[in-house]
Amino acid sequence: MSRPAADGGGGAAADKPDTAGVPFPPPLAYVAGLLAGAGLELAFPVDWPPTAVAVAGAVAGVALWLAFDGSAMLTFRRAGTSMVPFKPSDALVTSGPYRHTRNPMYVGMVFLYLGLALAFGLVWAMALLPLVLVAVDRFVIAREEAYLERRFGEPYRAYRKQVRRWL
Repeated sequence: MSRPAADGGGGAAADKPDTAGVPFPPPLAYVAGLLAGAGLELAFPVDWPPTAVAVAGAVAGVALWLAFDGSAMLTFRRAGTSMVPFKPSDALVTSGPYRHTRNPMYVGMVFLYLGLALAFGLVWAMALLPLVLVAVDRFVIAREEAYLERRFGEPYRAYRKQVRRWL
C-alpha cells in the first residue's frame, strides 16, 4: 500500500472533497438489473433453471461474493481507507484480493447477482448482466481509475499494468 503525498496547495480545490465523482452507489446498478430482470420474468416467464442448478448456483454465488467482498473490505479496513466511492481514498490498496483484480468488490457483486438470479429463477436478470457490467465499467470504474491515477500517480499506473480490471 502507498499513501498520497501531502497536498501543499490550498484555495478552492482544497475546499472540495477529492473523490472519484461516481454518479450513483455501485450496488444500485446490480439491484436495478435484478429488479428489471424480475419485471421481465413476470411479463415473460422462463421455466429454468432446475432446482438443483438454482440451489448450487445460489450457494456458489453467495460464497464467492463473501470471499471477494469480505476479503476486500477487510483489506480496506486494515489500510485505513474508505471503501465508499463518495469519500476520498487515503491509501492505494494493492494487497489481499487486489493482487488478482483491481475490483474485487464489483467481481463479488457479480457472483452475488448471479447467485440471486439463479436462486429466484431470474433468467432475464442473467441476460441483463452484461448491461449492468457495462454501466459499472463505464460510469463507476472508469471514474474511480481516473481518480486513483490523479491521487496516487505512478504507483497506481504501475499497479494498473500488473493487475487486471476484472479477473
